[in-house]
Amino acid sequence: MIKTTNLTKKYGDMYAIRGINLELEQGDLFGFIGPNGAGKTTTMRIIATLLIPTYGEAYVCDNSIYSDPKEIRRLVGYMPDFFGVYDDMTVIEYLEFFAAAYRIQGAARRKRCDEMLGVVDLDFKRDAYANTLSRGQTQRLGLARVLLHDPQVLLLDEPLSGLDPRARIEMRNLLRKLGEMGKTIIVSSHILPELADICNKVGIINRGEMVFNSSISDLIKTVRPQTILDIEITPSERRDEAAKFLETLTEVDRLEADGQGRFEVTLCEGTDDYSQLSTELAAAGFALKRFAEKETNLESAFMALTKGSGIKI
Repeated sequence: MIKTTNLTKKYGDMYAIRGINLELEQGDLFGFIGPNGAGKTTTMRIIATLLIPTYGEAYVCDNSIYSDPKEIRRLVGYMPDFFGVYDDMTVIEYLEFFAAAYRIQGAARRKRCDEMLGVVDLDFKRDAYANTLSRGQTQRLGLARVLLHDPQVLLLDEPLSGLDPRARIEMRNLLRKLGEMGKTIIVSSHILPELADICNKVGIINRGEMVFNSSISDLIKTVRPQTILDIEITPSERRDEAAKFLETLTEVDRLEADGQGRFEVTLCEGTDDYSQLSTELAAAGFALKRFAEKETNLESAFMALTKGSGIKI
């Protein structure tokens, strides 16, 4: 669906982006993460054919940005970070105006606008003036607008920026719904945890260069190659006995104890299946109060991969 090869944009001697290689399939929800000014918007604008690269190539559904820009614009819905609305238009009039620009005519136009209001849950604001909407409602209106012509690819630049916590949750749920509809989506943000739970792929860009491009699970393995378990046994009086037993297990690399019967157990690198450990502990007579994999701090992962760039988390 989307492929870029050595995509590069220079302004004089300064590289906005350099050597961006990206490949996404239908239904992928790609989180494009990086600090402000890292090159996210530049990359998305090139894919949307709104900016010409210095060199490199990009394809959308096998259409080249050089030879087939009109076809790409038909296939893509691009939502910038900030966009204006017309003060004297209601929400439904705003959508009908853009539907007419997409050459959706007659009864089909009103039907399509009503459908998109339903998708973004703005039916109750259809007759409100567009400039009276909250930031979150304006973002949803912008999303409804880019969906009018039923694009196969969505390029959403910082759609969660400036939203309150409730609006961010609603927008994330909406992005999930669009992914389930089979849309290929690139959504940018400067905050990794904001997108980690909805994206199946993530790319981290720093100073114009892609420093990571894979799945969230691969990101975690890159930053923390060893699995860490949080184990708590009861009664806590057997903590010393439990510590000695854990140290005898071949899967265990090292452990730290808090002195209250709780252990942080680091497994040997390459140990992905640790299901037998709980069985072995139980067989040795230890009752487990807690047995869980410790979550990786994605903010720390982001900082580790983009160190020295003054990133806002």
